[in-house]
Amino acid sequence: MAGTLPTEENNSDRLVLGLLTSVETDGARSQRRIAAELGVALGLVNAYLKRAIKKGFVKVGQAPARRYAYYLTPQGFSEKSRLTIAYLSSSFSLFRQAKEEYGQTFDRAHALGFQRIVLTGKSDLCEIAILCAVDSPISIVAVVDPDETATRFIGVNVVPSYDAVGEPFDAVVVTHLMRARSTFDHAVAMFGAERVLAPDLLGLRPSQKNGAA
Repeated sequence: MAGTLPTEENNSDRLVLGLLTSVETDGARSQRRIAAELGVALGLVNAYLKRAIKKGFVKVGQAPARRYAYYLTPQGFSEKSRLTIAYLSSSFSLFRQAKEEYGQTFDRAHALGFQRIVLTGKSDLCEIAILCAVDSPISIVAVVDPDETATRFIGVNVVPSYDAVGEPFDAVVVTHLMRARSTFDHAVAMFGAERVLAPDLLGLRPSQKNGAA
């Protein structure tokens, strides 16, 4: 696994990732609140926000009470995904963190009455999730990945679409690393936010157009 980035560059990327995540979650929050959440100076948030706007990652719109609202552009979503992947890939604690969070995700699924789960996205996270399911009451029905040519992955069927699963399932758990956001949004659009789960490490929340979880 790749080593960590130099400290200064890593801190900069982490700040940009935190800023883009905050804007995606709630673009109407103030810069002061963002600074408090990220634990950095207000001036630093202002500087990075201006840089993100200049690079085309964030656009500015009007909000009530003479305030501004910030929105991620398609380039902003791509950059957030890139930084998330870089952070996860460079972290030696990825396996331990992912194993813990997928275990928690399956516990949450079981508490909601979900037992038969479809994983969406074949990746290292998918492998970790399948291993976690062995020690839980959850049953992995299939892995959905339209780009995958293999038909089996660690003993689980791999299919190109949800329609191809071929048997009933209760919920979907996101395991795609490269396209986590689009995979998540697609599943929410098909099955509703209450039936789509993801570990916190992916930083996914239902977008406003899909409704709140």
